[in-house]
Amino acid sequence: LISVGLDIILNPLLIFGWGPIPRMGIAGSATATLLAQAISFGALMRHIYAKRNPLALHRGEFHLLRIDWSIVRTLIVKGLPMGAQMIVLSLSMVIMFKLVNRYGEETTAAFAASMQLWNYVQMPALALGGAVSSMAAQNIGAGLWTRVYQIARTSVLFNLLLTGVPVLLLYIFARPALGLFLPLGSKALPIAIHLNSVILWSFPLFGISMVLSGLVRAAGAVIPPLLILATAMLVVRLPAAYWAADHWGEDGIWWSFSAAAITAMSLTAMYYKFGSWRSAKMQARSAAVAAPPASSETPA
Repeated sequence: LISVGLDIILNPLLIFGWGPIPRMGIAGSATATLLAQAISFGALMRHIYAKRNPLALHRGEFHLLRIDWSIVRTLIVKGLPMGAQMIVLSLSMVIMFKLVNRYGEETTAAFAASMQLWNYVQMPALALGGAVSSMAAQNIGAGLWTRVYQIARTSVLFNLLLTGVPVLLLYIFARPALGLFLPLGSKALPIAIHLNSVILWSFPLFGISMVLSGLVRAAGAVIPPLLILATAMLVVRLPAAYWAADHWGEDGIWWSFSAAAITAMSLTAMYYKFGSWRSAKMQARSAAVAAPPASSETPA
């Protein structure tokens, strides 16, 4: 809250200047972000030490910062496929923009404005995906598979709620919401309203894919979610968009988003239900970790 609040206040002050504060132009925006992050970081560190948080390091504990290369290796092996998912999303959107640009500046402006709203619609699913990974990983490590399945069910329901409510609100208040990014008299505004009416309903479905992907990644299965996303974005959405655009024009592009969301959700749900992410070997190892000691004596 401190970071965001300072960023909002400092941006106009440093961009346009005020009193003794010089006018910095676009550099003022970058400076505002730097100051907001630095101040909030200082406040966070003060909070950690004031509350005696376990993350606070004291004298004699700085050896804990020594790099464990086995952990680094795991981070790279598991992290690169997860990073590649962002590359797939960005690449597909760049190619999609190239296709949208064929239909003129009004359609391009409408698409760009809609993307601003989509960022907010997708935030709950992204947050849930991260939370699910953390909770599922702890319970998989403890061998508590019943709780893993409960986490999956609960997270899917929360995704439908937290993603569905913004989608419903945007259907009801489409014009004022898009009016934040487009002038009310703009020719792009009715185009944006129409394309949102076609695309928005599919975001809760795509959110299910994101949430379940976060869960299976907690078990170390990072390649299948990447392949599923690449299939939905590059194998289904892009060819469908180009083919449908030739037959139905702009609407064909918008419906390709729905086709990709349905594909991603279906494939991810199938992998969650039937995939190898919960192999017998993994379950046996987790059960061994969770099992109580065979001896009746309490270990020291």
